[in-house]
Amino acid sequence: MSIWVDSDEKLNHMLSALSDKHLLAVDTEFIRTSTFYPKIALIQISDGTQCFLVDVLAFREFEGLKQLMEDPSRTLIFHACAEDLEVLEHGLNIIPDNIFDTQIAAGIANVGYSMGYARLVHRLFEVELDKQETRSDWLARPLTDRQIEYAADDVAYLHSMYGILTTMLSEQERQAWFEEESLAVYTLVSDRKNTQDYHRKVKGAWKLGNESLTALKRLCDWREVTARSLDKPRSHVVKDNSLLEIARRMPVVLTEMQGIDDLYGGTIKRHGNALLKEVSIARHDQPLQRLPEPLSKSVSAVMKAMRVGLNALAEGIELPQEFLSNKKELESIVRSASEGSCVWPDRLNAGWREGLVKSVLQEVLIEAKLQ
Repeated sequence: MSIWVDSDEKLNHMLSALSDKHLLAVDTEFIRTSTFYPKIALIQISDGTQCFLVDVLAFREFEGLKQLMEDPSRTLIFHACAEDLEVLEHGLNIIPDNIFDTQIAAGIANVGYSMGYARLVHRLFEVELDKQETRSDWLARPLTDRQIEYAADDVAYLHSMYGILTTMLSEQERQAWFEEESLAVYTLVSDRKNTQDYHRKVKGAWKLGNESLTALKRLCDWREVTARSLDKPRSHVVKDNSLLEIARRMPVVLTEMQGIDDLYGGTIKRHGNALLKEVSIARHDQPLQRLPEPLSKSVSAVMKAMRVGLNALAEGIELPQEFLSNKKELESIVRSASEGSCVWPDRLNAGWREGLVKSVLQEVLIEAKLQ
């Protein structure tokens, strides 16, 4: 049974009931379809027996809730918590100190990599959850009975998961691995705020010359500021491919932007002069170095050999291969090695990956005569 919390009296009752609980299951419901920032609507909190549904829209002050969730003596159980942490910090200035992410734990314990909540519930408990309300309107009031049931289900199994997964991690002696991955979540959330190099993510940016790439960076930075001020998704301001083409053309007048894919008349009317201004300023900036081209076939073959080695390692230690190293890291290693000075990503230079993953990749580089 769930308890709806939408008044100071009910909130104080919840805080009192949970004050001596050191293990709480938490989830959030939010909307982020037409805004830049997520709009938090609901927080589900369970102590393993009672489930409280906190109607965020009913409150303006969250100090008591903040103290509850930030208490370092209390562990909060989440599933795939990166977005939850982002939403809680932005919406309520809540930054949990102690987290246990069941998705990460399931991966480290070799139950499955990046498993969704419903799938993990089915794997561990053979229970089918109804996920039809996932994308429903959580800002609407009142919520339907199905929405309330769905929200409560999202924390109903987290305590049991915690018990199973902590036992597995202990038996496999992988608690330190899990703790290392848990800390990395905070870094991931922090990195999402850093958009200074967004231009490097734009598909095809490597094709641009120095001047056009400099303009693309300015255009991406302008769009970031504009999207935040308007609280609109980046693509609702100007899409990536449109910015890329503007940077390629380096227009001086509005008519030179006509015919660009996905750059409609209304967008040019609203933002055209601002876009021209950014391009004009970019002409006087210190030109950026061109981005590296895609890897050659010979270098790509080295990456393929790395993945083969990692797959063998993953099978040997019974860990999903995806946890060992990602494509971006492998590409960075191979590219730097082929240029004469191998640079290792930070997380392969310390922790459990240094002794396992790095040695496998070094063997591949030696065989390829890149180290």
